[in-house]
Amino acid sequence: MAMSLPHQIGAIAGTPITAESGGIAGEGAQSAATVSASAVWRTPLTNLRVSIQKPGDIERVSPLSSPPMSPIKASGMRPDLSVACQAFATATETETHHENVYSFPNTPDKKGKGVPVFVMMPLDSVKMDNTVNRRKAMNASLQALKSAGVEGIMMDVWWGLVERDEPGKYNFGGYIELLEMAKKHGLKVQAVMSFHQCGGNVGDSCTIPLPKWVIEEMDKDPDLAYTDQWGRRNYEYVSLGCDTLPLLKGRTPVQCYSDFMRAFRDKFEHLLGDTIVEIQVGMGPAGELRYPSYPEQNGTWKFPGIGAFQCYDKYMLSSLKAAAEAYGKPEWGSTGPTDAGHYNNWPEDTNFFRKEGGGWDSPYGEFFLTWYSKMLLDHGERILQSAKAIFENRDVKISVKIAGIHWHYGTRSHAPELTAGYYNTRFHDGYLPIAQMLARHGAIFNFTCIEMRDHEQPQDALCAPEKLVRQVSLATQEARVPLAGENALPRYDEYAHEQILKASSLNIDGNSSDREMCAFTYLRMNPDLFHPDNWRRFVAFVKKMKEGKDVHRCWEQVEREAEHFVHVTQPLVQEAAVALMH
Repeated sequence: MAMSLPHQIGAIAGTPITAESGGIAGEGAQSAATVSASAVWRTPLTNLRVSIQKPGDIERVSPLSSPPMSPIKASGMRPDLSVACQAFATATETETHHENVYSFPNTPDKKGKGVPVFVMMPLDSVKMDNTVNRRKAMNASLQALKSAGVEGIMMDVWWGLVERDEPGKYNFGGYIELLEMAKKHGLKVQAVMSFHQCGGNVGDSCTIPLPKWVIEEMDKDPDLAYTDQWGRRNYEYVSLGCDTLPLLKGRTPVQCYSDFMRAFRDKFEHLLGDTIVEIQVGMGPAGELRYPSYPEQNGTWKFPGIGAFQCYDKYMLSSLKAAAEAYGKPEWGSTGPTDAGHYNNWPEDTNFFRKEGGGWDSPYGEFFLTWYSKMLLDHGERILQSAKAIFENRDVKISVKIAGIHWHYGTRSHAPELTAGYYNTRFHDGYLPIAQMLARHGAIFNFTCIEMRDHEQPQDALCAPEKLVRQVSLATQEARVPLAGENALPRYDEYAHEQILKASSLNIDGNSSDREMCAFTYLRMNPDLFHPDNWRRFVAFVKKMKEGKDVHRCWEQVEREAEHFVHVTQPLVQEAAVALMH
């Protein structure tokens, strides 16, 4: 008897999959076949540099908005996994289940066990009407991810969707179905408590504003929004300056975040620790613990500008005033730096950030940057304390995302990091305090730009993502906090995959140890990922990540395995496509 579609895919991937009854003819047959799915791994010689010019010159090309480096789709695209591509493009159900253990290899009792790979879901996986977007496409795609050996998925749980209309009224409609879908496919879930606006940041493909009632309060009191020195308001995230003030319909912002997380916990209690294995707590724009210092919306900021300090709402200024008085310098408390330039300046264009005699390296600069960064750390501390209490004894990990701000890293002042709230300079480590804060709460340090290499980035802007990742790795090692990674931009090439493998191994300065990243989340599930060539490379990448850094494979063997996977799944996915169209 022929194997059913789910069983055939499961057999190819080395994963037994349970089929839903009443499906395609022939479903119900069993198979114990186990063939590993993998793919080719070779480093191309392509140089991926990006050229830019300084402000005032001809237009600059930014790597933050550059297109993904994937092969051009030929008209004769092979049909393997085409259902997922087509389903995404045209809103087009097999169900699976398999248990996996989500481990954290770099904690003391987990050594050299490989790095589980998660895949970010589309930002609009749940629609504004609280239903799953492209339901059939989602099912087909999750089936494909599971077959490739992916550990799980990451999904945004949007504050602006769930608590959209009234404070304290939560509608988890679409998420109930999506999480059940993940469970049936045997995929683990990293759930992101997304308290920020979607839209206006790198890679944002849709717009999901903050809850209506929050925006109403911000309209009445604009100082609830982050504000720069020119009075520009940013509505991506409520200003941390009012964290503890009951300004949102009688609740503080931190209370709102806590109540939301508690509602999520109560709704999905039955999935915590089994399907939902991690709660990533959003703490700023793009879900990152930072200030909105480099907003792309309306062209305010362009890479590689230094950004701008966001401390000019009345609540932040009130805190600054109190801090200056306590420091014995009340004259320092009336405003932030006034000589720090504009969003798109470079460090040497400004008096505050220039390397020689810059204000950042003065007593005033030390005072201001200490206050500004501590406000961010305190914000993280408050929310983490709450999250830890809410999810205590639920067998889920808590994580926090930190931005990979790699441009102008090679300068003394590290201006873009400073405006974002990371007090990191040539003489001051800005990431160790963050790691230590996370360690106090047993949280994971999730870091971006893992896929980038220094030489790919514009060197006139002294970009150094590899050196930045190294610094963060050392900080998390010293603080004994688990480190997880993400790629900042969509990449489908082996060169990027190789860099992720290298970074995730945490071999600092060639010093190998048992420590590895605890997880890696791949950005993002979309039609390009399921293109045959991209998919073959992705399967190899997942396989290599799971094997761990001490496993050495012959790449020709990996290539043969990948070709076998692509070849054998071709008729299976065609069969799935027929089923999905009926």
